[in-house]
Amino acid sequence: MSETVRVRFAPSPTGHLHVGGARTALFNWLFARHHGGLFILRIEDTDRSRSTEEYIERIIDAMRWLGLDWDEGPYRQTDRFEIYKTHAEQLLAEGKAYRCDCLPEELETRRKAAQGRGETFRYDGRCRTRTVPGDHLHVLRLLVPDEGQTIVRDLIHGEVAFDHTQLDDWVLVRSDGSPTYNFCVVVDDVTMKI
Repeated sequence: MSETVRVRFAPSPTGHLHVGGARTALFNWLFARHHGGLFILRIEDTDRSRSTEEYIERIIDAMRWLGLDWDEGPYRQTDRFEIYKTHAEQLLAEGKAYRCDCLPEELETRRKAAQGRGETFRYDGRCRTRTVPGDHLHVLRLLVPDEGQTIVRDLIHGEVAFDHTQLDDWVLVRSDGSPTYNFCVVVDDVTMKI
């Protein structure tokens, strides 16, 4: 491998480190050590209602007890909110995201209607072409193209294609201004060169 291997273990501190998490940490740690790379510890604490300092400390203690030392971190997503905000604003400025002011109650009504028809609910994009002012209560959604595919080259599964008609315009930033877990993970993996 020509580039430095950078892998991460990114637990959510909503409970104790469990066997599956320890297994993932061990595999990534071994992979990094085998390739002379870096093992990064990132605490994914965006679920503020369930993440606790106690669980963060216990996860770190468990990692040390297992002998899994890290080369960078522990980074905490809640300390990186300005980074996510910058990336969200960039996506909005580039027309790759848009403001959506649909109320949760409206979305729930549409979700139930779709379920009643036996369909999987997918946001219908009704705010895509609207101009929702920034000072109105809104979420920020990713603008997923209507047609085509997104292709991911996975080291294990090879080429994996996702048809855009099956994808949703995901929420990147909640109405309270906090970024969603799925958005943070992507920004982190890209900016940390994972």
